[in-house]
Amino acid sequence: MWLAIKRGSIVVIGLLLQILLTLFIYLKLGEYVHLIQILYGIFSVLIVLAIIKDSKRLSSDLIWIIVIMLFPLIGTLLFIILNKSKSNSKILKNINKNIKDGQKYLIQDENIKKEIQEQNLGQLRYISKFAGFPVTKNNEVKYYPLGDDVFPVMLEELKKAEKFIFMEYFIINKGQMWQQILDILKEKAKQGVDVRVMYDDMGSIAKLPTSFPKELEKDGIKCILFNKLSPFSGIIMNNRDHRKMTIIDGHTAFSGGINISDEYINVNSKYGYWKDNGIMIRGEAVWNFTVMFLEIWNAFRNDDKDYTKYKYEFKNQYSENGFVVPYGESPLDDEITGEDVYLNIINQAKRYVYIYTPYLIIDTDVINSLVLAARRGVDVRIVVPGIPDKKLVYDVTQSYFNALIKGGVKIYTYTPGFVHSKVFISDDEIATVGTINMDYRSLYLHFECGIYMKDTNVIQDIKQDIMNSINISHKVTLEESKCGIIKGMWQAILRVFAPLM
Repeated sequence: MWLAIKRGSIVVIGLLLQILLTLFIYLKLGEYVHLIQILYGIFSVLIVLAIIKDSKRLSSDLIWIIVIMLFPLIGTLLFIILNKSKSNSKILKNINKNIKDGQKYLIQDENIKKEIQEQNLGQLRYISKFAGFPVTKNNEVKYYPLGDDVFPVMLEELKKAEKFIFMEYFIINKGQMWQQILDILKEKAKQGVDVRVMYDDMGSIAKLPTSFPKELEKDGIKCILFNKLSPFSGIIMNNRDHRKMTIIDGHTAFSGGINISDEYINVNSKYGYWKDNGIMIRGEAVWNFTVMFLEIWNAFRNDDKDYTKYKYEFKNQYSENGFVVPYGESPLDDEITGEDVYLNIINQAKRYVYIYTPYLIIDTDVINSLVLAARRGVDVRIVVPGIPDKKLVYDVTQSYFNALIKGGVKIYTYTPGFVHSKVFISDDEIATVGTINMDYRSLYLHFECGIYMKDTNVIQDIKQDIMNSINISHKVTLEESKCGIIKGMWQAILRVFAPLM
C-alpha cells in the first residue's frame, strides 16, 4: 500500500506542477489579466460546445463540462494539459496503430458470414463487421462459476504448453495463485516455450515493485508493464489494460473476470465469498484472443512481424453447435463495443435478461433500455455485491436502485460476499462473459475483452450459475431503495464524479 501511495503521489505532484507552471505564466502577465480572463471565458465555452458536439456518451463527459463552466481558467488548463498528453502519447499512438494493423489478421469466414446474413443475426453482424472480430463456430467452451473452479484447470493446461504462453491481466499479485503459475512458467521457459506476461501498472501498483518485469526476464519470461505511471502521463493514466486472458499454443484460451491474485480463488478474501468466473475455449475463436494480445504486446515491444505463426490449424471438429466470438473494447476507436453489445442484448431480449456486475454506474441509454425491457414484459434481474470492495463506488451503484426498481428491474445483492463477474445472459440463447463492468471506466476508458456466444451448450451452465446466486441473494425492495435528502444529494454529487471513479 505504501508503494501505491508513494508512486501515486509522484504522479499527482507532476500534474500539479504542470498546472502551477501555466498559472505562473498567466500571473506574470499582470497587466493583461482581464483580457486573459475574457479569452479564457470564451475559450471555455468553445471547449464545452466541442465536448457536447463530439461526445459519444454525454453523461461520461458531464464532469468536464461542470468543471470548465465553474472554473474557466483551471478547468480549461486542466482539460488542455490532459488531452494534449493523450493526443501526444506515443504509447497510445502505437497501440492504436497496432490495433488497426491487426485487422488484416481478423478475417471473417465467408460461410459463417453467409449464415449470419441468412439468419438475420444482427448482433453477430455488428461484432463482425463494425467491431471487427470474426465470428466462429468450431469451438468447445467450458464455463466455470468460480475462480476456484477454473484455476486448477488452467494450471493443467499451462503444463501442456509446447510453443507459447501469452498472459495479459489487469492485476498480478504475489501469493499462492501467482506462485503456482510462476513455477510452471519458469519450467516452460527453460524448455524453450515462448512465455510472455503483460500486466497493468495501475492495477498492480500496490502489489508489485517496478522491478518485477526484470525479475521475470531473469527466468526467461518476457514481461511488459502496461502504461507505466509517470508524473507527466496526464489523461493517458485513465486508459488502463483491464483485460484478462491466457492463451496456450493458439488452441486454448482462458478469460472471464478473474485476475491473478489470491482473493480470486477465495484465499484471504477481505470481502466475504468472492464470486467470479472463468471460461475456457478450445477452437477457432482462440485466434481472436491471440491477435488481441499481440496487438498490445507489439505496441511496446515490436517482436512480431507476422502473427500467423501463432495461428493453430484445427483438425478436430468440436461439439459446440453455436456461434462464439471473442471481442475487444478499445478507448481509441469510434466504436463503444462493450456497451453496444450490452445494449443490443437488453433491447432484443424477449423473455429475460440476467446480469452479473460488480459496479453499476450507467448512463441514461442503459437505464432507459433496462426499464423499457422490464416494461415490455422482460424479466430483468441484476446481481450486484452484497459486500462491496469500494464504498464510494457502491454508493453510486445504490443511487440507481430506486429508478430501476420503479421501472420493474429486479436488483439482488449477493449475500455471501463480493460479485466480480461480468455476465449477461438472455432467453437461453445469448450470453456474454468477460471483463467489462457496467461502469464508465470499463465502457469508455479501458482496454477490455469479452466472449459473445449464441446457441452454445454452455449457456445453460451460465444461466444455472446466475440462478444459484439469485437464490442466495437479497432482493432489494422499493422501500429499501429510497433514501433521504442528504444521502440523495451525496449520491447526486458522486454521480457527477462517477466518470473519474
